[in-house]
Amino acid sequence: QVRLVESGGGSVQAGGSLRLSCVASGNVFSIDAMAWYRQNPGKRRELVARVASGGGTNYADSVKGRFTISFENAENTVSLMMNNLKPEDTAVYYCAAENLATTDRPLFPDDYWGQGTQVTVSS
Repeated sequence: QVRLVESGGGSVQAGGSLRLSCVASGNVFSIDAMAWYRQNPGKRRELVARVASGGGTNYADSVKGRFTISFENAENTVSLMMNNLKPEDTAVYYCAAENLATTDRPLFPDDYWGQGTQVTVSS
């Protein structure tokens, strides 16, 4: 059984930094891409950053130049380094794995989500 476990959330003042990490554990065979999303109450979940297994990345305009996503394929780990944080970055951050195939069903990939981790930035 696959689980995505996030860590690294917390509270920080504006201008500070946080690093989020997410590990896909279990019988993982392959992952096409991993991403971070965020969501505030009453709002849609939005993509923050995404990294493909081949290394290609894309970012939300609001975080470009401040956030960096990285993917350690061998360890099935994705990290998000967040610098120069702003109060508007406050949200629950969710890790996602796209087209994750397991060793027992390698031809039937699926998407998986973590449980979310709170990031709070105070002004």
